[in-house]
Amino acid sequence: MSTDRAKAYTEAGVNIQAGNDLVSRIKHLVARTHTKGVISDIGGFGGLFRPEIADMADPVLVSSTDGVGTKLKLAFQCNKHDTVGIDLVAMSVNDILVQGAMPLFFLDYFATGKLDVETAHTVISGVAEGCRQASCALLGGETAEMPDMYAPGEYDLAGFCVGIVDNAKLVDGSGIRVGDSIVGIASSGLHSNGYSLARKILAKSGLSPDDPFPGADGATVRDVLLAPTIIYVETVRHLMRDLSIGGMAHITGGGFYDNIPRILPAQVEAHIRFGSWDMPPVFPWIKEVGELEWPEIMQIFNAGIGYILILPKEETEGAVSRIRASGYGAWEIGTIAKRSGDGEQVVVEF
Repeated sequence: MSTDRAKAYTEAGVNIQAGNDLVSRIKHLVARTHTKGVISDIGGFGGLFRPEIADMADPVLVSSTDGVGTKLKLAFQCNKHDTVGIDLVAMSVNDILVQGAMPLFFLDYFATGKLDVETAHTVISGVAEGCRQASCALLGGETAEMPDMYAPGEYDLAGFCVGIVDNAKLVDGSGIRVGDSIVGIASSGLHSNGYSLARKILAKSGLSPDDPFPGADGATVRDVLLAPTIIYVETVRHLMRDLSIGGMAHITGGGFYDNIPRILPAQVEAHIRFGSWDMPPVFPWIKEVGELEWPEIMQIFNAGIGYILILPKEETEGAVSRIRASGYGAWEIGTIAKRSGDGEQVVVEF
């Protein structure tokens, strides 16, 4: 591209050449995520994907979009950009997984005031890693350089995922029954919600990014607070093949109280046994320094449980064993009961 033709735009603060350099650097990252359905290369006006639907009687597309929220502010503070891309993918692929859908492809949107190619490359490397973990293709994306829109050194992220499920295998909560068990799968920590409060608590604590995090066996504040969101796709996909899963929930913003009711039939409620799982040290720390109560933690954060499954009691032991064998903590954390009255559908027994 002639630099003379872009001179006026460069003087206005938009570096077209930097954008082109970034595309060149990420091409190999994108190619590594390609699955057999991908029939286009990065750089086109739209990504092309041919889904395999021969074994589906009634295929249904499931989509989701999300961002990383103010966890990005902490990434800027800590100058650590290699994990927020994983968070971005996780927030969308875990959401569609709840309905039984397997992710097909993902697109990202990276916006900044002045494009730093190295930082953007690091972030998108994380996006590609998240797609690899979710077995979906990074089909395309957009890098937007917008002078005066963002503070120096800052950026924003958004992500978009499309998955597919056979209508007969759609998980919508209608199969949940009284007496079913609730199995919780461990989170890696805060995942990607509650950071507007967590950052205030961090400032109150006086801890710095390189300080050891209290009770975290030598891990630093940076390590603990920027631990990426777990992507549950592979583990749950294998469970869905063999178990009678009636409902699932991704525990994100709104914690237990807001997310679990999204998949419960109106006539039942979930009873959660607090303390029945191992909780990462970040949550007791937030409670103590933030002067919060456990119900507040359960409302705002995931409290150590990133994903739940609801399934028949007789399948609980097998599910827990298989999840642990895949490398994640898992526990039976509650049961489904008949709803009493018209109150809240989540009852946490402290």
